Amino acid sequence: MSDNSDNSGNGAWYFDTSTGEVSRGKTTGWDNRMGPYDTEAAARAALETARARTAAADEWDED
Repeated sequence: MSDNSDNSGNGAWYFDTSTGEVSRGKTTGWDNRMGPYDTEAAARAALETARARTAAADEWDED
């Protein structure tokens, strides 16, 4: 498990929604950045993860 307790995000992975690129560390502004993620693969799957969580929440709301 990575330790990001300093909140710098330097060791974490992020997904940039404006470019679709993945980076290590906070390289873009918060308004286009999803993360932090522990792995590059998790950052690359950020949109799919968000869609799945939204669908699950929508399903829960319908119940």
